[in-house]
Amino acid sequence: METFSSKDLALQAQKKILSRMASKSMVHMFIDETSSEILDELYRVSKEHTKNRTESQKVLKDLIKIAVKIGVLYRHNRFSPEELVLAEDFKNKLHNGAMTAISFYEVDFTFEKNVLPEILMECKGLLLRLVEKHLTPKSHGRIQHVFNHFADPELLSHLYNQQGTLWPHLQKICQGLNKLIDEGKL
Repeated sequence: METFSSKDLALQAQKKILSRMASKSMVHMFIDETSSEILDELYRVSKEHTKNRTESQKVLKDLIKIAVKIGVLYRHNRFSPEELVLAEDFKNKLHNGAMTAISFYEVDFTFEKNVLPEILMECKGLLLRLVEKHLTPKSHGRIQHVFNHFADPELLSHLYNQQGTLWPHLQKICQGLNKLIDEGKL
């Protein structure tokens, strides 16, 4: 028996179109201003740390594609009740990570090199489980790429070095994270 669904086809087309339109102008349609500013700072951090503009653009493009695709899946009620529990676990772990990142920034000499990578790896695992049945292996690779990139202990040590060149970016990232938390978005 044929199982054709125009709704499934439309969702598939929407995900495909959105993945191709992950340019900065399109991001503003799907991601709020504060999140966009955080993404801009993450790009600058990546670019300055890696000294590789192309890689930094790719990791942010992957991040945006994943965020938009998951948003589309969520808005179209594609997650099962079990997956929604995973989504809530991911959201809580991400919130915990943001609070930890802010705390390390605000309280001098509290940064621990392995704490944020561990939180980010747990987030990656939860997210991969959440989208396991919904996204392609290529999208799974994008998730791996993004989390592995930003969980790099050397990048984080560079970021949290108060005398380092990335410190001003961390200030802006933490201001944005605080705003998202205050607004209940994170």
